[in-house]
Amino acid sequence: MRAVVQRVSRASVSVDGSVVGAIGRGVVVLVGVTHDDTGDQAEWLARKTAGLRIFEDAEGKINAGLLEVDGQALVVSQFTLYADARKGRRPGFTDAAPPKVAGPLVDRFAEVLRDHGIHVETGVFGAHMLVEIHNDGPVTILLER
Repeated sequence: MRAVVQRVSRASVSVDGSVVGAIGRGVVVLVGVTHDDTGDQAEWLARKTAGLRIFEDAEGKINAGLLEVDGQALVVSQFTLYADARKGRRPGFTDAAPPKVAGPLVDRFAEVLRDHGIHVETGVFGAHMLVEIHNDGPVTILLER
């Protein structure tokens, strides 16, 4: 699994012109799943995301996590994180897991974040989504398990 974690001041995701998820201060997590990923990997990635110290503490140092800043998470499935663009100009997506594998793992990722006490909003799996991200910093971290 791969996740792109972006620290945001606010973010939202819309489907067919309607907002389906919105957060204030926190993170947008774009989650990609490949064929052999498991629930254990989803759980590890969620715990890692929940514990990332990418927010400023009282002293202005990047030393606080989501819970310390009462941050929220917007989780969006992103199969294109497994795009292969090494050859030609059209990326291939054969490394991305099929929906019946990826959907439950993205859901598990979001569930574990909630289990950590983080307010989580999500996109709609498989839908064409418009994601509005107000990247703060910018701070963007790539995680992989």
